Amino acid sequence: MLDESKFDVNLKLFALRIPRELCKSATRLLNGYLLDKPRVKPITEDPTSEKNRLLILSEKVQNPDLSDIPSQKLDELKNLCEIEVVPYSLTLGYSYWTAGHVAHLNIHDELLPFKDVIAKVIYDKNYPRIKTVVNKVGTITNEFRVPKFEILAGESDMVTEVKQYGATFKLDYSLVYWNSRLEHEHIRLVSLFQPGETICDTFAGIGPFAIPAAQKGCLVYANDLNPESVHYLKINAKINKVDDSVFAYNMDARKFISQLMAVPVCENNIESDDPLVKVCNACNITTFDDAKAEDPKLGVKEKEAAGNDVKNDFEGMQNSSMTVDGSVVASKRPSDCSTEENGNGYSGYKKKGNTYKRIKGSVLPKAKAWEHVDHVIMNLPASALQFLDAFGGIISRKCWKGPLPLVHCYCFIRANETKELIISEAESALNAKIKDPVFHRVRDVAPNKV
Repeated sequence: MLDESKFDVNLKLFALRIPRELCKSATRLLNGYLLDKPRVKPITEDPTSEKNRLLILSEKVQNPDLSDIPSQKLDELKNLCEIEVVPYSLTLGYSYWTAGHVAHLNIHDELLPFKDVIAKVIYDKNYPRIKTVVNKVGTITNEFRVPKFEILAGESDMVTEVKQYGATFKLDYSLVYWNSRLEHEHIRLVSLFQPGETICDTFAGIGPFAIPAAQKGCLVYANDLNPESVHYLKINAKINKVDDSVFAYNMDARKFISQLMAVPVCENNIESDDPLVKVCNACNITTFDDAKAEDPKLGVKEKEAAGNDVKNDFEGMQNSSMTVDGSVVASKRPSDCSTEENGNGYSGYKKKGNTYKRIKGSVLPKAKAWEHVDHVIMNLPASALQFLDAFGGIISRKCWKGPLPLVHCYCFIRANETKELIISEAESALNAKIKDPVFHRVRDVAPNKV
């Protein structure tokens, strides 16, 4: 008999006991120091009082005096409320490590002689919940960043469904990229978006960012080079009833950015069926140098480094930062900024629990992407930095309305590299200086990477 307890991972952590009404503020202050595990929420009920909640701290907080957290953050937290540090134990059990009906294994070389036995045990003990057991083989070399798998046990059907934070995703494991471990990052980024904002997702995959953003009430332009990813992106938009607010594209990311955000000119032959892109506009495209001359106070906002796990589980660590100065410089946006000021405001959604539900009869406005985009997502960590050059001179200050977009660009940082090197690479691609870049660490992917 399989001893499921052998799969248990026991974590000895610390948690903060705080009043439940202050959870949102405390979470914002402790960004980067709370537990970051897929499918595990860092806020949980306090068994001793209904009025309090426990904020589970990250594994990197090792001392009960909280000396691992910057003193400035602690001071702000103490000014917010009286805090109490308590020990917290968390066990990630057997069921935590599986999702959908496909069990995805990364079997180490020393265990490969026993791969069939391992797969049979997993299959026999978990059928019918697990119907297919696969093992990743080789390294990812194809242009669509899709791993190769060998089926070790069960059916050859690789089409499955996965649920994340109120959204359902259908996918074919053999044709598209998917990583359930990035669930927390998906919802973290989407939590930054406001209903009514316009999102440009350049490497959208099957929609882990695009679908939740649309559920929240955003208008989403989503692109992917892999036609199979776009196929499932459209399916997932329909499954989650947001197909009227997700526009799917299948093209190279540079072409997507240039066609979507550049001001259309009548005499240009624009290769798109989207009427928003084909609309003729009297504005002329100005270079970023012109934009800087018009508004010298523009500054960089964000660059995000980290993202997809394209190597095996122990190849390195991902990092995330946010950027942009150069041609897609984002002026700093107040936390209460509303898109109504640029004509894209939308109130057709209401919040219900942790998800946003569409109000019956509501219709999203069709924003012109060359006039305003709030966020650009570039989640292809192996090469996203190289695509930043697509923003060169793309935004017309004469036509643009409201703040410039925040660009979330994911990348890998290896052990022998620094944040300064990554910033330099981004600046080289943008051909402009980046002011005040913000880095956000997403997850470990391997010992030799950050």
